Amino acid sequence: MPPIVIVGSGLAGYTLLKEIRKRDTSTPVTLVTADDGAFYSKPNLSNALAAGRSAAALAGASAEKMAADQHATVLTHARVTAIDMQNQRVQTGSGALDYGKLVLALGADPIPHGLSGSGAAAVLAVNDLADYAAFRDALDGKKRVTVLGGGLIGCEFANDLVHAGFTVDVVHLGEWPLERLLPVEAGRRLADSLAALGVNWHFGCTARSVEPTASGYQVGLDNGEAVAADVVLSAIGLRPRTRLAQAAGIPVGRGIRTNRLLETGVANVYAMGDCAEVDGLNLPYVQPLMVQARALAATLAGTPTPVVYPAMPVMVKTPAHPVAVLPPKLGAAGGWKVACGDTGICALHVDDCGRLQGFALTGSETGRRNTLVKELAT
Repeated sequence: MPPIVIVGSGLAGYTLLKEIRKRDTSTPVTLVTADDGAFYSKPNLSNALAAGRSAAALAGASAEKMAADQHATVLTHARVTAIDMQNQRVQTGSGALDYGKLVLALGADPIPHGLSGSGAAAVLAVNDLADYAAFRDALDGKKRVTVLGGGLIGCEFANDLVHAGFTVDVVHLGEWPLERLLPVEAGRRLADSLAALGVNWHFGCTARSVEPTASGYQVGLDNGEAVAADVVLSAIGLRPRTRLAQAAGIPVGRGIRTNRLLETGVANVYAMGDCAEVDGLNLPYVQPLMVQARALAATLAGTPTPVVYPAMPVMVKTPAHPVAVLPPKLGAAGGWKVACGDTGICALHVDDCGRLQGFALTGSETGRRNTLVKELAT
């Protein structure tokens, strides 16, 4: 019997494997990964420095243990280079592998920073355990870190770095952090809270160049300013990995396009996680991934189960000022009603009839998220 083949050993791929085994203990499953296959949770990479956690400490289990525990085959250091859909076969650097069902759980890559200057090659991004290990090594003995991007990951790293004792500058194109998710009042409260810890914000500008200096690097901004740094971290966003699918003729948009059953435009090929665009939505967060894994495992076990997302607030790991946000649906009419308190902000997105469509909570107000979820308009 050709196995179910899962390409990718991130949280998506391994969660799917676990969910499959809850329902089906007999169908062979092979997970193929380009790295060493260690199981870890990627969201933990952005808040592990202050706790002194190494890359090894973040790895929960080796590929060998995951394979044994889940009664599966895990092929490590085996990059899939092509998909032969007619013969239902994937080509890897170590040979061909037949599949009955193929699941692409490829993840996403950091968006290229596009910086000029002879120091640009030294700019780091943290997207996996190996990146995190390299980042920790680069920080050894250093004091000043410049973070490019004030989105979710940039804010989490800024908070973690300043707690770990580093001087932190954040360069952000928006006028406040997380401007795509938060109204201005909530974003500025988060920025002020991080600034109180020592984060230096550079809003409304972008980095253009990185040049080495006698003591580190100089980051040149498009407004003419220059920021001194020992280490530069790019956190300007992620781009779903679609090249493998596109080369095989599988439809892609922002991500690999699927319907609610996570079926691509090709028979017996599915996609999930950060690489997938499910019914028009690419949701690179943990909760959607978990919902997808449970639904797809049921589908692969013979019970077609569409993905149905519950209300899924996003928690931003910024202990300086926690944030919980559930954005309104794209195109939703209405606007924000914002109440500012001393210890937090409650911003509710309501329509013209006063029905709740989303929320952004900061500080002490984040404790209201579960109550507000129940009040959402359906």
